[in-house]
Amino acid sequence: MIEGNTYLLNLTFPTKIKINASLLNIFFSSQAPFKLYFQDKFVTFSPERFIKIKDNVIKTYPMKGTIDAIIPNAHQKILTDEKEKAEHTMVVDLLRNDLSISAKNVKVNKFRYIDKIKAGSKMLLQVSSEISGVLENNWHERIGDILLSLLPAGSISGAPKRKTVEIIKTVEGYHRGFFTGVFGYFDGNQLDSAVMIRFIEKSGDQLIYKSGGGITIDSDVTREYEEMLEKVYVPV
Repeated sequence: MIEGNTYLLNLTFPTKIKINASLLNIFFSSQAPFKLYFQDKFVTFSPERFIKIKDNVIKTYPMKGTIDAIIPNAHQKILTDEKEKAEHTMVVDLLRNDLSISAKNVKVNKFRYIDKIKAGSKMLLQVSSEISGVLENNWHERIGDILLSLLPAGSISGAPKRKTVEIIKTVEGYHRGFFTGVFGYFDGNQLDSAVMIRFIEKSGDQLIYKSGGGITIDSDVTREYEEMLEKVYVPV
């Protein structure tokens, strides 16, 4: 980062966990805006929408910034934290540019609003923004190209995206697989999708929870590690 090769890098790690439940039971028990169970290989319960397209309008909702809701003045602390603000701003700018590849009149509708996320027995505050653009009437015929122009999601890669992805492949030391990919549905008229960011994977007899967070030049290693551990939860 000092050399300027990346300004924001989403670094992730696998954590071994033990749960007295099957992946399918976790899927049915979990409460999340988006969730997916896949062939007893993994389950994901994501709070982060990727893109939504309806009536020719495409919207994306970058999610960056997490804090334990029980911390005194948590709402104010997360919104006034300069590192968190810089990280979120960079992701918003990245996704605004990504949308501009396929859409016109791209704009930020809401900047840094807070949602409450149930994280096991506790609550987290998560900071998001809403960005929208207008697609051409025939966007249904180009849905594959639109998705490819936006992938990988900016919130789980970084900026600048191409160089940051190269760095991630070098430093993470493992293959993410489906983790941090996207899933959703398209019925021919509208599309909704989410980012796979709360993720349990089966590897033999071992369960692996994959989590991470955004790293900037102002990051504190202890705080980043604690945030990664806060994201290891099942929302039941």
